[in-house]
Amino acid sequence: MKNFIQPGKTLTLTAPVGGVIGGNFYFIGSAFGVACGSADAGEKFDLDVSGGVFELTKNSAEAWTEGAPIYATAAGVMTVTSTDNTKVGIAVAAAANPSGVGRVRLNASF
Repeated sequence: MKNFIQPGKTLTLTAPVGGVIGGNFYFIGSAFGVACGSADAGEKFDLDVSGGVFELTKNSAEAWTEGAPIYATAAGVMTVTSTDNTKVGIAVAAAANPSGVGRVRLNASF
């Protein structure tokens, strides 16, 4: 196909104000995923939007159970609280309260 660009598992996007840190979760417009590398604000970077299992920053005051729905706050912190947050995946392992990270199977961005 002449019009095929790429598989779309990663998207090359522009880093927002504050930049991005590789391995962290971000919302860029309607897309969400994990930054493949670090970039300063305004620089191009690759965002993995394909899904997969990642260890991500979580609300440390929560305990997670395996299979629990996981939501992301606007700041990119994972939580089990649905109110005002976006559903992004499920917990693939239990996570204690307190703990700063949890394993999340992210949904594909779209």
